[in-house]
Amino acid sequence: MNAALALRAAAARLEPVSGTPRLDAELLLAHVLGRSRGDMLLRQRDLDAPAAFDALVERRLAHEPVAYITGMRDFWTISLTVTPDVLIPRPDSETLIEAAVAHFVGRAPQTILDLGTGSGALLLAALDQWPQARGLGVDISTAALDVARGNADRLGMGARADFMASDWTAGIEGCFDLILVNPPYIARDVALGADVLREPHGALFAGPEGLDDYRRIAPQLLRLLAKDGMAAIEIGFDQSDSVSALLRGAAMDVVAHRDLAGHDRCLVATHKR
Repeated sequence: MNAALALRAAAARLEPVSGTPRLDAELLLAHVLGRSRGDMLLRQRDLDAPAAFDALVERRLAHEPVAYITGMRDFWTISLTVTPDVLIPRPDSETLIEAAVAHFVGRAPQTILDLGTGSGALLLAALDQWPQARGLGVDISTAALDVARGNADRLGMGARADFMASDWTAGIEGCFDLILVNPPYIARDVALGADVLREPHGALFAGPEGLDDYRRIAPQLLRLLAKDGMAAIEIGFDQSDSVSALLRGAAMDVVAHRDLAGHDRCLVATHKR
């Protein structure tokens, strides 16, 4: 079967389990062909779909996320290796980098701290944005840190990115111009889709209200933040008021930034003026 027909058939099969069946099919076929998605689409009528494509579609039908099947995910200006040991980077998280770019207009952060680094997505995106900066990625999961180190090396940033196993801010000293924070923030009883439940639960759930980790992180941010720096903190779509109150209670000024869907997604915390 040529690629065009195979894509049409696969998209129809994936429709019951995916909100983006055609895109999923395209990403999987491009992966198995070893081509970029754009190149594959341009040549789809001339290419044959290999037998291995069916096996990938079957994995997706079993609710395995596309990023885990292909082992890759694009984020900001970089492409990352991802495994089931890390949360899959999402476009909503790019709001944190956008907020940082807006804050540092005309200058660049020199030191960056990424709390809950996972795959290294936020830290490495920031290091790509500011090539003179250095950064520290922190995670409690040593398996996640292995993925992050591998991404840093593959992207040529290994000399500028250090990684540390720690429970949030424990053992971290010094001040940072930019602090990036993407903690678990889903309430314990929230029902999630089968795809999301394939991701590490420790990176998803944070107590009955989804606020447990914010309560631990907020009181520590001020001591780690340089005077003219900023902390960019990802939040759930309905958590702006509650997390802002925690940050203001820790003597910080707070401004919310919205994602592409119009939801408050990033809180920028700074020293009080």
